[in-house]
Order: sequence, then structure tokens, then C-alpha cells
Amino acid sequence: MRPNLVRRLLGVHSVHLVHLLFAAALLTATTAATALPAAEPPSRPNILWISLEDISPDLGCYGDSYAVSPNIDRLASEGLRFRLAFSHAGVCAPTRSGIITGMFPTTIGTHHMRCEGVPPTYVKCFTEYLRAAGYYCTNDSKTDYNFASPRTAWDDNRRGAHWRNRPDPEQPFFAVINLITTHESRIRQSEEDYQKMAGQLEPGEVHDPEKAVLPPYYPDTPVVRQDWARYHDCITFTDKRVGRILKDLEDDGLAENTIVFFWGDHGRGLPRAKRWVYDSGIQVPLIVRWPGHIEPGTTSDELVCFLDLAPTVLSLAGVPVPEKMQGQVILGPQKAPPREYIFAARDRMDETYDIIRAVRDKRFKYIRNYRPELPYAQHIAYMDLMPTMQEWRRLANEGKLHGAPAIFFQRKKPLEELYDTQADPHEVVNLADDPKYAEVLKRMRAVHEQWMRDTGDLGLIPEDEIWERVRPGGKWSVTDDPVVRVRDDGKAEITCATEGASIAYTVGGKQADGRQHWLLYTAPIELPRDADVPLRAQSFRLGFRDSAVVQLKP
Repeated sequence: MRPNLVRRLLGVHSVHLVHLLFAAALLTATTAATALPAAEPPSRPNILWISLEDISPDLGCYGDSYAVSPNIDRLASEGLRFRLAFSHAGVCAPTRSGIITGMFPTTIGTHHMRCEGVPPTYVKCFTEYLRAAGYYCTNDSKTDYNFASPRTAWDDNRRGAHWRNRPDPEQPFFAVINLITTHESRIRQSEEDYQKMAGQLEPGEVHDPEKAVLPPYYPDTPVVRQDWARYHDCITFTDKRVGRILKDLEDDGLAENTIVFFWGDHGRGLPRAKRWVYDSGIQVPLIVRWPGHIEPGTTSDELVCFLDLAPTVLSLAGVPVPEKMQGQVILGPQKAPPREYIFAARDRMDETYDIIRAVRDKRFKYIRNYRPELPYAQHIAYMDLMPTMQEWRRLANEGKLHGAPAIFFQRKKPLEELYDTQADPHEVVNLADDPKYAEVLKRMRAVHEQWMRDTGDLGLIPEDEIWERVRPGGKWSVTDDPVVRVRDDGKAEITCATEGASIAYTVGGKQADGRQHWLLYTAPIELPRDADVPLRAQSFRLGFRDSAVVQLKP
């Protein structure tokens, strides 16, 4: 550790060096791997996730009169709509890292955008627990976990993966379908591609830029209005795909025994939303339909976060929730008491560094800028491709920004920000220096600092130092090869010396499309009787290179 150097670089107070030292200790700690628990659920519902990229709750069912989203709105009318659901990050990779593990990325070292983290040994993709309990798990098709998706996480992980491909139609499934047509890149797609998309919408479904109601922090120009309209067009286009997925479920006779989750991975894909910890970047739609268990058309004002998805799904499937998961169960008989706060973080975004933390209760949002000397509007090459961002920069360079749109182009950020999200939902009036809110500021600051300590936040450790600790000299660790031992009873027992590793194996089983089906190893297995069908095994540890494939012929 070099705390003096870090202190000079970040200008933080001594209390934050305590956080840093605590986090450094966490990195070097050794924790025993968590065993996959057995499960005997009383009933095993199917579970379907439909995820959209880069959308805020800009839907008709959330009160957006500009939106055209009939299929999603109908899903909300049939289930439960969470009004205060949040991601723990404003961008996809840290978000999805937390979703698949149930852990804060800032705790497990996957908090920088598109890093290649090495989580602690006890961290696993939660789908392994589902597979161990007998679920068929599919993902179509985005992972983006800030570590490679291991073969042990999914029965089928590719474009086109589907519950219909499971070998046994009676096997319960957990299926994820990620829809990418709302991604920020689709807002700025070529005119030719946009017209192809718009051509599949009805005339009344295409959004008129003149009727857009822009947030007050944006400059009101035709360029910005067009981006806003096209963002909504992308949602309407994707809503049709959501309708088709739900129709497939009904056609297969599975709608009544399938819990459907609908969510967006973080806020809308526009500047000062995506990548940021304002509500525009972290507040998301979350809808759950569970026939016979959730009253249709209900809403919840409880604070929920994406870390809750993993433990909730495990609980609903009757699978024990690992103690180290940092989310909580938000549905079903094991539902946890409502929480008081949710938390979010921003760290490196692509090539650009910043360190921002946020804590929110039902009313107030506290933001701590650990690099206040940096401006909000740093250059990020990918973000700068958006016409809205280009227009905003042009107006700033020409000195034409005033009022709320000018805040984003200040030369520095305040150390602290405090917003009353009920009175100021767009978070443009910073109350941190208002004496009337001094006690609120003090409370939220203390909650934020305690959270950093409790979760071992790694954000104040320079990224190079983190990677040197987990990957010395830039050299990747390699998972040990699995060892196959044939027991006296003829069953094969497979082990791996790498702490925290999981093992996949195959004995010739095929997917519906003819590809090899790799199973999760949980207990000794019967060897194939066919001399031409070998047993193959491979080991995986998150953040390590995969082992070689070991083959044993009968």
C-alpha cells in the first residue's frame, strides 16, 4: 500500500484512508469456497427474465404519457410494478456483475467499466446454485460481467438460447432474454437503419420530437429532441419483441407456472443519465408477474436494488441463499423487511477515471465526488458519439449554456451533492450548502461512509494496484485441471485443487441444436457404458483462465 500517494492523488481525508486500508486487507484475505447447497423446494416455478438495455422507467405504466409501450404496460397490469427500483451502477458491466453474483462490484473488484476482475473465492454466478438444484438455465445472450462467463453458469449461453431447448420439457427453467434494441447505440444508429426500424412501427407509434418533454438539464434544441424521440422509438420497437416473448410463453402453456421479471439494466442511454449515479442513470423499471401469488396491477414503494435479483430468484426456486450475498429477498415467503437506503457507485468509464458514490433513501439522494477537481463532462470517446453530447459541447464551447444545462459543464464538481428527489426529481438543485438540510446531509454522509466500510469498497485503491495484487505482473492465474477418480462403486468423482473453482462435465449429452451439453458437477456421476463416449471435465474459477479439458474413456 502507498496511502500517502493515494491521499495526494485523491485529496481524501484520513477517514477515507481507513476505508482504503480496509479494502486492501479484504483483497488479501483468503475465504473458503462456498459449497453448492442441496435444495428440496416445495414447488419449482419456471422463472423468466426479460431485460432491456439503457432504459429508465420511461414507459406508459410508469406514467410517461409520451411513451408507447402497450405490451410492457399490460405485463405491469398483470403483476407488480416497483416504483423505486435501482441499479448499483449507471452502466452495464458493473451492473451485470452485481446481478449475476448478488454482490457489490466495489466489494468484489469488478467496479471499473470493462475490467477483468478476480472476485474472491466465495463468489459464484448465482445460476450455479439453480443448476445444482435441477434448473435448466439459459442466457440469450449478453453476459458482460467484468469477468468471463464460466461454462458452469449456464446450460445454454448464446444468441437463441431458449427454454424450448431443454432436453426434458418437465424440467424447471430459469431463462434470461436480453434485448439490445434500446441500447444507446440504437439512438444514434444510421439514418438508413433507423428508417428500417421505424418502418416496423405504426404511424401513431413514431414519436414526434416536437412533443418531447425534455429534462431541464438538457439544452432544448432540435438535435436533443430528436435523440429523445428516437430513444422512445427504440423502446416501442422493443416492446413488440417483449409481446412476442410473452406470447411464446402462453403458446407453450407455461404462463401460469412462470414468474416473469422485466427490467432495464440501468438508466436511459443519453448523457448525464447512463454512466451517472443520478436517478436518470440508476433508477430502472422492474415489473414482476407471478400468477396466483401477486395481485394484478399492484405497485410497491419499497426501495429495491439489482443485488436483490439473485437472492430473490434463489428463494423463489427453493434454493438456500448464500450468506455472503449482499442483496435481499424482495418477494415470496422469505421476503426481507424493507430497507432504508440503496447505494450506487461510478468508477472508471471506458478510458476516463472518476470516483463517485451515492446513497438514496425514499426522498433524499447524497452524492460524494471523490475527484471534485474533475469536471462532470469529461470526454469519453463512446459517449461523445451521441448527437446530444456533441450538441451540448458545442453550446458550451460557444458560451450559450445557462441555468440547469450549464451545470454539467462546470470546471469542477462540488465535493458533496444533496437532492430532494420528491421536490426536484431531475436533481439539479444541490442542497448540500443549505443550512436547512444540514442534519439530512450529516445523516446521509454518515450512512455513505459506513456503507463503504461495511462493504470493503475498493474504489479508493488505484486500479493498477488492484490488478497487481490479483494478477501479479499482469500474468493470469490458470485454474487447475480437474482430477477424475473412479470410485469402487464405479462412479466418477471429480475434484479441482483451485480454491473456489467449479467443474463442468459432459458424457456425450447434446443440446437440441446438436451442440455438446455441459453439466455442472455437484456429486459423483455414473460413467457412460458406451466405450465410444468419453467423460470430459473442465474447471473454472472466476477471473482465472479456464483449465484444460480432461478426458476419461470408460
